[in-house]
Amino acid sequence: MLGWSDQELCDAHDLVMLDLDGVVYVGGAAVPRAAESIEVARRRGMHPAFITNNASRTPQRVAQHLSDLGVRAEVADVVTSAQAAARVLAQQLPDGARVVLLGAEGLEQALRAEGLEPVGVEDEAEAVVSGYGPDVLWRDVMRAAVRIRDGLWWVASNTDMSIPTPYGTAPGHGVLVETLRRFSGVDPVVAGKPERPLLEETVRRVGGERPLMVGDRLDTDIEGAVGLDIPSLLVRTGVSGLSDLVAAREGERPTYLAADLAGLLTPHPRVEEADGAWQCRGWTARVVGAALQVRGGGDADDWWRAVACAAWQHLDRTGAVVDVAGLQPPEDDVHAAR
Repeated sequence: MLGWSDQELCDAHDLVMLDLDGVVYVGGAAVPRAAESIEVARRRGMHPAFITNNASRTPQRVAQHLSDLGVRAEVADVVTSAQAAARVLAQQLPDGARVVLLGAEGLEQALRAEGLEPVGVEDEAEAVVSGYGPDVLWRDVMRAAVRIRDGLWWVASNTDMSIPTPYGTAPGHGVLVETLRRFSGVDPVVAGKPERPLLEETVRRVGGERPLMVGDRLDTDIEGAVGLDIPSLLVRTGVSGLSDLVAAREGERPTYLAADLAGLLTPHPRVEEADGAWQCRGWTARVVGAALQVRGGGDADDWWRAVACAAWQHLDRTGAVVDVAGLQPPEDDVHAAR
């Protein structure tokens, strides 16, 4: 079930790994209270690292975008899946090795920083690396697919099936990965969340003995933290809502829950079971038949904590996701609860 902390999380952890879209910003605007919360946590001794599965943008561009939104960020604070992918390659290939580049500027820069040489799809190479790149040509995809099928080692930056764009949600690099995988019959080494390399690269670059992962997606951010045995905080400013939370399997469950990044600045209470119900301060959640019922009042975060624990216990015992159709979450002071 959920963890708890008598300390504010910014005092209990010395490194916070922050997913970007849905956590620090949404589209072109900073999430309310994000910049202030990060700055307070920084002053309290928690080092923020800004991590992203997007392999197309360089750390310089990410840091500048954050600064433009009022979030203080140095280039060294940013870690991308492109850097993680380049590190995976550099650990297996000799210095100066040639790598077919199927991606954008961020991936090219990351390869060069690791002492590798990006080359074209027709050139001699020891591996191919792929990442999101809006200008990647289909003829290059076809040639790379044949070379992967014929045995060229393949590292993929991530497998995200969708990405946010100014014109709505669009296909992500995961769609290309699936195309290459189905054609070649080859599974790539994946660098981005939920796989280990990106989080490991973040700890290596930024440092920290007590890391905390913060994300809005159960299937990438939280699953990645669970896989690396790192505590995690799920915030409700992104894509994961009530139906996602109650259906979370063991490997997708966060340690902590909060409305937004202000959750870094508070303790997190215990959620306790009593007489078949789960209680978190003023709220009590219980499964009656197949439906979840909640009674009480108080802080909105405590409502979500009680609901999560009751739902997960029911899921573990029965294998069925609890019915939440009749539940209306309380509104918090940041946004209408999902």
